Amino acid sequence: MKRVYVNEEWCLGCHLCEYNCAYANSGLKDMVVALKDKKIFPRIRVEGEDRITFAVSCRHCTDPICVKSCIAGAISNRDGVVRIDRNKCVGCLTCVLVCPYGALAPGEDGVMQKCELCLDNACGAPACVTGCPNRAIVYEERSETQ
Repeated sequence: MKRVYVNEEWCLGCHLCEYNCAYANSGLKDMVVALKDKKIFPRIRVEGEDRITFAVSCRHCTDPICVKSCIAGAISNRDGVVRIDRNKCVGCLTCVLVCPYGALAPGEDGVMQKCELCLDNACGAPACVTGCPNRAIVYEERSETQ
């Protein structure tokens, strides 16, 4: 299955992946209207300090502990993509506590959100990948040994 991978040695720490993600998931057709003068809630985020930065995103684990831990049954793994049913999420933050990658966070309305590979928007590919100027974020299939 294709997944989002980060080549941290190429990450510039520019945060463009965050802005492209927030825009792609906003449901709006104009980036300025979607993001200007607003706090953004991207499903990917840049971490790090000084010269080492990297993007943190859901790994879509083969045996995701967040799915097992969700008390509301809001998180599921369908066809290898870990998704959140926004109508079921109660915002208890259990998934945040158990995720070993720190990939989940509350959105603007308190409902949990995470990368869902832009499958529900019109991008065609994850917006963080297409918006990365240095190609530090890739969407590809890799073997388990890589």
